[in-house]
Amino acid sequence: MKRITRWLTIGFCSLTLTAGLALAVKPAIRNRQINQADRIRHGVANGSLTRSEARRLTRKQARLRRLVVRDRADGGVFTPRERVKARHRLNRQSRAIARQKHDGQSRP
Repeated sequence: MKRITRWLTIGFCSLTLTAGLALAVKPAIRNRQINQADRIRHGVANGSLTRSEARRLTRKQARLRRLVVRDRADGGVFTPRERVKARHRLNRQSRAIARQKHDGQSRP
């Protein structure tokens, strides 16, 4: 009986720990969107983004936000596949922001 109780306790603890780590590691998509919008604003403020670049990036950011909202409202649940697609889109947007900020064009 002690052996079964011990294995159940170990299994429960490892399951709880794994679930907690999985929740802690996942970055929130909403936070990434906020951070990317801040990066665009900062690029405009320090002159590394021109107005047209900032406008284009802001429009892409708004499009991403609408897609995420639509995916969440679609079935009431944000599925893992939709989460992967959203992360992929955010990664592409992040690279686009970095490229535009460091492309050598600057606002006087």
